[in-house]
Amino acid sequence: MEDQARRAEILVIEDEDNIAIALDYLLTREGYSQTRLATGAGAVDMICKRRPDLVLLDVMLPEVSGYEICQRVRARPDCDGVRILMMTARGSAVERRKGLAMGADGFISKPFELKVLRDEVRRMLGSDRMAMAPGAAGAQDA
Repeated sequence: MEDQARRAEILVIEDEDNIAIALDYLLTREGYSQTRLATGAGAVDMICKRRPDLVLLDVMLPEVSGYEICQRVRARPDCDGVRILMMTARGSAVERRKGLAMGADGFISKPFELKVLRDEVRRMLGSDRMAMAPGAAGAQDA
């Protein structure tokens, strides 16, 4: 019973402050708990140590690309089951295929509409996997 009330933990790996602020607003409003990394350095170890319910991973990061982080996470058995949603401003079909081939569970293009991102986060977390925190804002007005 207690697990159902636990807030989903999301790790946001995004170097652009404006996007990170928008993500923070949306995720907090939806009742999720999140942490942010602004570079790719140390991301793989943090993902495997914390095992968040979802990683929102930018493709273009300083130091290590999102593709490389995704591939490294998928290669480590101690990271099994961590869901990864990749985000990029270069949202071509080729980029999408590359992200999914590297092991991403989903792919979203920037700039994204908040509703589209919210729906994708919910889909990735799955209503049976994780309940939102009590009192989280509803879906009507994001």
